[in-house]
Amino acid sequence: MADFAPLPAFDNELVTDALVRIVRAEVIKTGLTKAVLGVSGGVDSALSLAIAVRALGRENVRAVMLPYKTSNPSSLADAAELCEKFGVASETVDITPMADAYFPKTQDVSGSAADRMSSAPPTQDMSSGRRGNVMARLRMIVLYDLSARDGALVIGTSNKTEILLGYSTLWGDMASAVNPLGDLYKYQVFALSRHLGVTGAILNKAPSADLWSGQTDEGEMGFSYALADLILYYWLERSYGNPALKDLVLKAGGDGAVVDRVLQRVEKNAFKRVMPVIAKISDVTIGREFRTPRDWGM
Repeated sequence: MADFAPLPAFDNELVTDALVRIVRAEVIKTGLTKAVLGVSGGVDSALSLAIAVRALGRENVRAVMLPYKTSNPSSLADAAELCEKFGVASETVDITPMADAYFPKTQDVSGSAADRMSSAPPTQDMSSGRRGNVMARLRMIVLYDLSARDGALVIGTSNKTEILLGYSTLWGDMASAVNPLGDLYKYQVFALSRHLGVTGAILNKAPSADLWSGQTDEGEMGFSYALADLILYYWLERSYGNPALKDLVLKAGGDGAVVDRVLQRVEKNAFKRVMPVIAKISDVTIGREFRTPRDWGM
């Protein structure tokens, strides 16, 4: 795969300028001047931070670290280093008390010895996926509360690859007022991050939502971002059919079966990319006969 690079190059500075202009315009037209975003120590939130700083000035951007007790300490250190480099104010909100107030007592490795030895009957263990979804949504609760506190818009961090694959949490990391990364594939996120000076530690580690110990994006999905980008770009932007996509993946040194898995994820998670369905029972239904532009009245 290393010598096979059919994904198109792009003008880093041109794309950066466009994203900066969009973020600035979307924030200012609301009458606000500030932005807030979660910074995880990963590449996506790092790039969103860099763009927000260029758009609004570092004095108008607040970064928030939102660790859970099982989060990798190096993620917090990487996030803190990033904030220092870009000169933005930051704060840390530990979501452990909020999450553990909801999670049932379980007998997994994250529990204390006392919990595991309790005479009380254990409740059904929550899966890692369920726990991760709860944490992602709690983090967004905090960000929107700080948004109200500071009069700041929430900046999104989900990229195009994640959104297409549904590798994101509805009402969690997908929630934001403006998302500068939503039309960037993962390889473009890395390219822009290098261009804007994101720290090497963030660029060189395996992408992870850090929702449980040892979790990585690619390990959880079962395929690499490189293959996913290749398939999604040629399917969506170049209209390749399934046979052509499989041939492309094979030439890249990958397994053609990944094509089916990627496209199945895109179809399965379509509901995450649209507003909730409103059951129609009247003549004028919101979202059908009554559609309004996003900026109506501004």
